[in-house]
Amino acid sequence: MGMFALNRLMSLQRDRQRRRLQIRARCGLNTSRGRRKGSPCQQGGDGKSQAAKIMRSSIPDLPEEILFLIHCLMPMRDAARAACASRAFLHSWRFHPNLIFNEDTIGLKINGRGENFHHKVGRILRKHSGIGVKTFNLDYSNMCGFDGSRYFDSWLQIALKPGIEKLTLWLPTTKRIYNFPCSLLSDGVRNSLQYLQLHNVALHPTVELGSLRSLTSLHLNDVRITWDELECLLCNSLALEQLVLECCEEIICLKIPCSLQRFSSLRVIGCYRLRVIESKAPNLSSLNLAGHRLNFSHVETLQVKKLAMDRSNFIGDARGKLPSSMPKLETLVIISQSEVVDAPTLPTKFLYLKHLTIKLLLTHVSRPYDCYSLVSFLDASPSLETLVLAVSQRHMLYQSVFEDSQLRQIPARHHGCLRSVKICGFSSAKCGEGKQKNCHILEAALFKEAHRALLAVRTYIENKVPSTDKLTVREPCRQCHASAMFMS
Repeated sequence: MGMFALNRLMSLQRDRQRRRLQIRARCGLNTSRGRRKGSPCQQGGDGKSQAAKIMRSSIPDLPEEILFLIHCLMPMRDAARAACASRAFLHSWRFHPNLIFNEDTIGLKINGRGENFHHKVGRILRKHSGIGVKTFNLDYSNMCGFDGSRYFDSWLQIALKPGIEKLTLWLPTTKRIYNFPCSLLSDGVRNSLQYLQLHNVALHPTVELGSLRSLTSLHLNDVRITWDELECLLCNSLALEQLVLECCEEIICLKIPCSLQRFSSLRVIGCYRLRVIESKAPNLSSLNLAGHRLNFSHVETLQVKKLAMDRSNFIGDARGKLPSSMPKLETLVIISQSEVVDAPTLPTKFLYLKHLTIKLLLTHVSRPYDCYSLVSFLDASPSLETLVLAVSQRHMLYQSVFEDSQLRQIPARHHGCLRSVKICGFSSAKCGEGKQKNCHILEAALFKEAHRALLAVRTYIENKVPSTDKLTVREPCRQCHASAMFMS
């Protein structure tokens, strides 16, 4: 974005200079004045060389505030290089608003080179004026073998100044937990801070902290904080819109007060001691929850439009209770590792449901789950546009579940707005994707079932899907299952 803005501004500068020359020519003034032999205006040659000369000659002519704006739009590493190459950018570097420190921006691998990382970050911050910082992001998560706690306070003292808007602190999991200094959250900082994300720290706010008037987004991951302390933080953040809690094991209950009128999004993952969630926030519209014992029956859900739930034995409750408790639901994601009861057939409807994803990771069930019962969701969703259905490889989607006669009925069961269907009965990752280099090898019997299922879909469904719709069926990786394909 920075280079695009620079090129655009230089183009405007050249147009302005051209117009000046035209005006001087009309007035009978000497238009050759100021030219020198060998300038880009007089000589041909390499276009890149001319562009470089134009850039070198044009940058100093731009107003200082425009140069500062260009520099602010550059990524931090590019901004540092520009400051080394141009005096025009050297001054603005001391006021660069986005301080982002990680392996990429520092230009070295963190593992095994901790002292170099500390040295570079400290040197940059000492030369920074501390004025105008909008974003401070420190990714220290790979520094498992180094104790940087003695540096953090001094770095945060430079960064946490009035005007800062985003603060992100990623620390590694260590025996010694860094205690985040709430004392640095001065009145000026609290007035401007909008986004706070902390990882692997201890956070102990008190009633003396004061109001975080501008805070809209709070992310706490593996943070040592009690419910009383979190309650203090929430009550002082009346502008809060989003709360994310991940692996915060000291929190045993969560209560969202009605005073958070703008609060709209809650995500709770891996907080295993948390049992009850209460919310009286009137505008809560997005819920993302994971936990087998998590009770959210005391959450005001009438305005919820998006629900993602990772919980076993939830499909039956979802089909039976959600149409009435979340009547405005538009997006539903269910991840389940165990289902004892099939999805019931009920007259209730999801009138506004547009996107449905169901992932069944049924690896420890005693009987095959009747996946065809999930058609109940189709019958109840007249506005459904996209459907994603995934089943783990140990319990194949069509093995003793979807018979050919049932497959024939699926396209006819939904006459609404359904435009995209994705069916996965295999491992979600292809070989070469992410950290997994190879697929999990399927047993010969399962591979035959997968081949049979694929043939059934192509026979009974694929030719009935309109050209304007999309049907995606995941098949086993041909590279990793070449021998099984040959035998089948």
